[in-house]
Amino acid sequence: MKFLDLAKVYIRSGAGGGGCVSFRREKYIEYGGPNGGDGGRGGDVWAEAVDGLNTLIDFRYQQHFFAKNGQPGMGAQRTGKDGEDIVLRVPVGTEILDEDQETVLADMTEVGQRVLLAKGGNGGFGNLHFKSSTNQAPRRANPGQPGVERTLWLRLKLIADVGLLGLPNAGKSTFLAATSNARPKIADYPFTTLHPNLGVVGVDDAEFVIADIPGLIAGAHQGKGIGDRFLGHVERCSVLLHLVDATGEDVAEDYHTIIHELEAYGGHLADKPRVTVLNKIDALDPAARDAKKAELEKAAGAPVMMMSAVSGEGVQDVLRALRQEISDDRIRNRRDSEEKEPWHP
Repeated sequence: MKFLDLAKVYIRSGAGGGGCVSFRREKYIEYGGPNGGDGGRGGDVWAEAVDGLNTLIDFRYQQHFFAKNGQPGMGAQRTGKDGEDIVLRVPVGTEILDEDQETVLADMTEVGQRVLLAKGGNGGFGNLHFKSSTNQAPRRANPGQPGVERTLWLRLKLIADVGLLGLPNAGKSTFLAATSNARPKIADYPFTTLHPNLGVVGVDDAEFVIADIPGLIAGAHQGKGIGDRFLGHVERCSVLLHLVDATGEDVAEDYHTIIHELEAYGGHLADKPRVTVLNKIDALDPAARDAKKAELEKAAGAPVMMMSAVSGEGVQDVLRALRQEISDDRIRNRRDSEEKEPWHP
């Protein structure tokens, strides 16, 4: 299934049905009186967060969602049928934005959460509604209210516990493949990852989700490379795993490049808990490892871990360090949600 994290949709709620002007006409009944019914109300447009979806690809092929209109009222005091609602089923973590792409209307963070996007119009009153002692034969009825039409943007931000950061070819996809059942594309050239990947990792009887996003380069916040549009997928993470390639010429400069892009992106992403790891140490001798580690610790101003995703050296220690940064409540809530039967299209 193709990954899509941004979609534009057009919605319209149903219009209310018009009221009816009708009079009772039966044999031997001289004064039947008004009996026009009210119109039915129009259908609403809802958004619902469901389990089992992790992309907005469904909205690539259908962008227009129109609820049904209410039926007009009828004689014999019959009210028109209400229009059927329409529900947009979106993945958990979807933000619903107004047409300006800045105003957040709703943030779908829990399975089963429902948000009303457009309310259907009320049905109009029939002439029976206007009957009174001074107006016993009203000949007017109200039209139904029109529906609401609007343009919205859906933006998906994956809900993961750990977010992977690093330059292209830092070993992020290799680490995800080595620790989970995910099978991201792995190659010896940069930008092999073109869209985010998710993997479930288990360590010490606990499971958490890791999100791998395309690598960042200097100037990503200005649109260079793939840009920083995928950084939104790690905004909800509890901790960031920053991988630095030990075979790089200047690990300190590589480290500062990523940190600068996080600060330029904003959203307190640079302030999140972060585990810095020197990756690909299997390609270095012990002396070179220590030198690179000391250089990176000086740049980061914090302890640095070492590992090799290919050989598995130090991987479990890194996973345990990540687990310590994730709250028990978050893992417990994820486990409870997985026990519920997911929605299937």
